[in-house]
Amino acid sequence: MFGKGRSDLSKSAYIKLVDGSKQKEITLEDIRKLLDYYQEMTALTGKQLGWDYQQAAFPYTVEEKEQNGIRYLLLKGKEPSQYYYLLLGVGQEKETGIHYIQLVLPDRATHGDCAKANEYSRFLAKQLQAELHMLNGRIMYFNPRK
Repeated sequence: MFGKGRSDLSKSAYIKLVDGSKQKEITLEDIRKLLDYYQEMTALTGKQLGWDYQQAAFPYTVEEKEQNGIRYLLLKGKEPSQYYYLLLGVGQEKETGIHYIQLVLPDRATHGDCAKANEYSRFLAKQLQAELHMLNGRIMYFNPRK
């Protein structure tokens, strides 16, 4: 989606909808709904704990953007000194036809962005029972396998 062979220092995680995943295709609206669900969950956890956990767990605003005909979600940090931004988009592999979510960690990302990128990519992969190719190159399998 954003380009697998990027020359800048940004990193990407890929959530692939493989055999055994809950769905075979994904849209930005689906991702937005999953992020809303994540925020609802953390708000309820915060209510039980008696503090605003949702703000700490999801310190971003979500905006839908388009550039060069490519639509994506911009997760913009509410506190720029701690959280810069993350990008989320969808695509499809040409060779295999597998649909995926790409989460891009920009080159100017903070340590907080990196931690949240890992957290959100694991959450999305677990919810979709997908295969997660993490920022560090490791692979986590959340899909049922034989």
